[in-house]
Amino acid sequence: MEELRVAIGDRFLEAFAAIPKAKQKKVMEFVAKFRHNPMGGGINYEKINKAEEKNFRSVRIDQDYRGVVLKPSSGNVYVLLWVDKHDNAYDWARRHRCAINPHTGVLQLFESSESSEVPVSVSQGKPSTKEAPLFKLKDKELLRLGVPESQLQAVRRITTEEALEAMESKLPVEAFEALYLLAAGTPEEEIFRDYAAAGEAEVDTTDYAAALEREASQRRFHVVGDEMELREILEAPLEKWRVFLHPSQRKLINRRWNGPVRVLGGAGTGKTVVAMHRAKWLAQNVLKDGEKLLFTTFSTNLAIDIQENLRKICSPEEMSRIDVRNFDAWVTSFLKRNGYALAIVYPGGRDKKYDKCWGRAVQLAPSSVNLPDSFFSEEWENVILPQRITTKREYFSANRAGRGVALKRKQRDEIWPVFEEMRIQLGQIKATTIQDAAFDAADLIAKETLPPPYRSIIVDEAQDFGVEMMTLIRSLMPEDKDDLFIVGDAHQRIYQRHSSLSQCGINIRGRGRKLRINYRTTEEIRRFATALLKNESIDDLDGGQDPIDGYRSLMHGEPPVIGLFGSLTEEVKWIVGEIGKLKKDGVNTQDMCVVARTNYILDDISRLMKKQDITTRKLVRREADNRNMPGVRLATMHRVKGLEFKVVFMASVSKGTVPLEKAVKDTQDPVERVRAEFQERALFHVAATRAIRHLFITGHGEASIFIKPLDASAS
Repeated sequence: MEELRVAIGDRFLEAFAAIPKAKQKKVMEFVAKFRHNPMGGGINYEKINKAEEKNFRSVRIDQDYRGVVLKPSSGNVYVLLWVDKHDNAYDWARRHRCAINPHTGVLQLFESSESSEVPVSVSQGKPSTKEAPLFKLKDKELLRLGVPESQLQAVRRITTEEALEAMESKLPVEAFEALYLLAAGTPEEEIFRDYAAAGEAEVDTTDYAAALEREASQRRFHVVGDEMELREILEAPLEKWRVFLHPSQRKLINRRWNGPVRVLGGAGTGKTVVAMHRAKWLAQNVLKDGEKLLFTTFSTNLAIDIQENLRKICSPEEMSRIDVRNFDAWVTSFLKRNGYALAIVYPGGRDKKYDKCWGRAVQLAPSSVNLPDSFFSEEWENVILPQRITTKREYFSANRAGRGVALKRKQRDEIWPVFEEMRIQLGQIKATTIQDAAFDAADLIAKETLPPPYRSIIVDEAQDFGVEMMTLIRSLMPEDKDDLFIVGDAHQRIYQRHSSLSQCGINIRGRGRKLRINYRTTEEIRRFATALLKNESIDDLDGGQDPIDGYRSLMHGEPPVIGLFGSLTEEVKWIVGEIGKLKKDGVNTQDMCVVARTNYILDDISRLMKKQDITTRKLVRREADNRNMPGVRLATMHRVKGLEFKVVFMASVSKGTVPLEKAVKDTQDPVERVRAEFQERALFHVAATRAIRHLFITGHGEASIFIKPLDASAS
């Protein structure tokens, strides 16, 4: 007898998460019993009258609740699709179909033909002679993308994106997604590469086991392995990233690559999810006994969050093969193990020793060149350190592209003593910068001919890595199969570090990919957050350009709310009122976050909220957020990066604060000022895209220039 197989659908998890906690326990007990034996005597299957899908059955959870199960007439597969109150569950079953597509072989879930007519709206109406169809694909091409035959005519009648959006629930998700991206301007060849069926000779529409093996099915359905896995899934039903992956993501994860891979994608497209599943796959399939991989990112906070999330998908054995470190910490540890005598110091108030050295060095700035102090610190950090310039001769030939102030040879000669003195000062206290330390680490690896410490390296948030970091990563991992997996998005560059992969010796030719579906935010929030960067020229981490358009969210909701108040007290009072409304609607306080530009503002907001009896938890560096603990989260715009919340309040978005006046006006170099403002825009963009369902933007006094020209319909 064939082994019975039980699969669980993503919609089942959504429905499960929405029912009361008291009922969830009963559902969990039922599902555990069902997974053990779906044909057991205690499972009472009932036909659903008037359901178009003949393989649907209802199962009794308790007196009030029913589950909807796909129970094929033949085979050994059972699929849990939905759970709800009795009448609601039956209504859902009558409105949906779940069947194997005869052209793609994919198990699809969509609304039944009885409700498949495209809604007539002002944006659609009946096509006039002047309105051309939105899609010019042939029927066989639409079928290859997963459009059911019953929906071909309806798709043909679509003339606008709005009409396509209105038809979303009537199409299988993979078909709608492909059409939506085509409408957004994604090249056809890319769509057919990622979405089209391979073209099997014949599809057995009764073989559900085979259908569940296909990647496009696995983005919505998961065959449960054992009770432990089932329990973990049900205990965190909204963390679907742990179980369901898009086929385009699986194609990046589950394969052997012949060299370095670069993955781009806007905020919320699942780049870090892909990187984490890639780490798991490598630990399972590539790493041999004794081999490890390095999973590195720029900030300490992100490294902590990634390690916590990796533990959710990896076994202890797999985790033992994955070394998660932020890059500065790795460099420091590596050098210390190899007898490095210098201490690493940092600028910007992070280290008094560094600031004292710089204060002495900048005293040598000649008055004859008439340059502000900010020029010298920017020249040091953006030219001298990234290019590892140690002599005047090297400085004469240094590349200063992107610097706003041009320097002739004579001027370079006059200002060189400042940078020479800085190195002397650092040497006297036996210290160095992180940039020089990274270059020194690369030298040590080359000089000592040390064996590569890792079999593979995964880099997350690569847009924040400087030249010295990427150069060291290349030297750490000689080019080989599955050597480097690099993910990033320059639209989210919030630190003044840039690098080009090819210039650092990393060749991604033919291995560059881009994720285009936003899984986190609603489309309304995505449009708002990207509007601020719409006219910016942004790189693709390898010398090319990466336009911000061409990616979409499949979720819809209310547009962001913008509010301006007379004072911070009034602003916080309004935020507290909205928190109260959200709590009444069932949103937990730990799913809300108030974000501000600086810690000082955040502390003021915290005091005002506590006066109104709001429990808060401030997110700090070097500590993961425990979502089991109640309390509205408070975070700076930098700290919130890498996190997500159902509700985000961006507070004190006022003139002088956002963008932060000090950050923009610290420089007198016009080019550096443009860069600083872009960095502030990117920071605003990052914070806004942490919101899943609701985004509130508030300020007091005069509004920020970032929100004056924007509204919720920005596109």
